[in-house]
Amino acid sequence: MIVSTSFLKEGNYSDFIKKLNNSNTDYIHYDVMDGKFVDNVNLKTLSELEKYIKLSSKKIDIHLMVDNPKKYIDALSLYNVNNITIHREIKNYLEMINLIRSYGIKAGIAINPDTDVKEVFDILDRVDLVLVMGVYPGKSGQKFIDDVSLKIKELKEEINKRSLNTKISVDGGVCEEVLPLVSDADIIVSASFILDDLDNIDKIKSMSL
Repeated sequence: MIVSTSFLKEGNYSDFIKKLNNSNTDYIHYDVMDGKFVDNVNLKTLSELEKYIKLSSKKIDIHLMVDNPKKYIDALSLYNVNNITIHREIKNYLEMINLIRSYGIKAGIAINPDTDVKEVFDILDRVDLVLVMGVYPGKSGQKFIDDVSLKIKELKEEINKRSLNTKISVDGGVCEEVLPLVSDADIIVSASFILDDLDNIDKIKSMSL
């Protein structure tokens, strides 16, 4: 199991990133919120986002919870970013997927808990990962919505049926009790569960053993 650790948590972001640089996490997950697509604001300015990206020695996983991601994608293309994920719920998601891939960056598509997973079936061969939200985006520390596990299973079956290499990522509310519910995922994104105890990274990784 691949681990992508988010630092969407109260505290000093620089300290969190330095802590993660010395951990066993595979990716550092950057949550970008514009206050429009979601109510909260986080890493909204490009200067702030770029500042923290430069601190990372891990692979970089960007989640854009914004209405218009183009300016972020263009700016992030200048850095060694591994994944950029945008939301299925925005109007120009297909255009943005093509833009991400044009820069040689892996493209992800995210779906909110109330979005039917079938809405991404037609683009599974055009994205590198599907980020299934286990909570409504915008705030850390929410409880995982149990029905999301059925969405992950349905998505896994479709990917396997078509012999695709598309990865499934799950983000939100992940804790030890939730891990069995998300075993069909390839990537676990977590903030509080990991930042409270870095040993939990190894608990997640052991799921695939």
